[in-house]
Amino acid sequence: MKQVLSWAALTAAMVAGGAAQAVDPVTLQLKWVTQAQFAGYYVAEAKGFYDEADLDVTIKAGGPDIAPEQVIAGGGADVIVTWMAAGLAARERGVPLVNIAQPFKSGGLQVNCLKSTGVESPADFPGKTMGVWFYGNEYPFYAWMASLGVETDGADDNGVTVIKQAFSADPLIQGQADCISTMTYNEYKQILDAGITADELVTFNYLEEGFGMLEDGLYVLEDSLSDDAFKDKMVRFVAASMKGWKYAEEHPDEAAEIVVEADETGAQTLEHQTYMMGEVAKLTAGSDGALDPADYEQTVATLLKAVSPENPAITKEPEGAYTLEITDAALK
Repeated sequence: MKQVLSWAALTAAMVAGGAAQAVDPVTLQLKWVTQAQFAGYYVAEAKGFYDEADLDVTIKAGGPDIAPEQVIAGGGADVIVTWMAAGLAARERGVPLVNIAQPFKSGGLQVNCLKSTGVESPADFPGKTMGVWFYGNEYPFYAWMASLGVETDGADDNGVTVIKQAFSADPLIQGQADCISTMTYNEYKQILDAGITADELVTFNYLEEGFGMLEDGLYVLEDSLSDDAFKDKMVRFVAASMKGWKYAEEHPDEAAEIVVEADETGAQTLEHQTYMMGEVAKLTAGSDGALDPADYEQTVATLLKAVSPENPAITKEPEGAYTLEITDAALK
């Protein structure tokens, strides 16, 4: 009798173990390296929110040579984090990305100029050298310059000279540019850390200038949404991710520690990630993960104004570029 009970107990344990392993895998490709910009996902993993949703999530860090749009197109991810400009541009070029959630309500993209260069307002841009990020990040810049009537070829004093800026503040710090692109949560702090004070800077925020665009959203391939099992998986993923984001907002110090622990390169410092988390929390505040169609329309309007002779973002109004179906279900 004891032996029968032992085998029964063993069988039950095996069944329970099998059920515990019946989780759905999800691969998430980030837009950039492991940092607090993506804290919500790392927090959701570390705090067990994905486990509670029966998900086995693999978070793949990005980098300068990684384009999330290409990764998902090649089957290397189920869902990606990217800016809407890059997402819509990819969609028009044949990679049918769809925004399924928008954790970032506000954008952190801005331009910083040294006051010593004589820049006080956008009217002072002509004749200046400006550092600009490319790979899909240049579109709001070109839209803004087009609205100002400022040429971007540097051919005369009525235009600006554009340099392709690496993802650092070095061009401003080293005197190679009068103005550069920065994120509120990253490169701006690099400028301050280099000994340049806030009083020595002039800051222009793209949102305040009327050329903001949605930043870190979650995107999947359109065809995947025809699979009910995939949609169910994404509903659980978005719900757990937003739980991670809200936890990160409320516990920024702990979130920063989780990010540093997750950084396999060892490059991130707790001090910088704590600062970054504080700034990122300002961008996710007010978002429950659902895309606001008005914010989408502003992004589209900005992109349609973008004049980039080599690589226009989009040339027409997108269709089917976002869905509220996933967040509607996730937020119930």
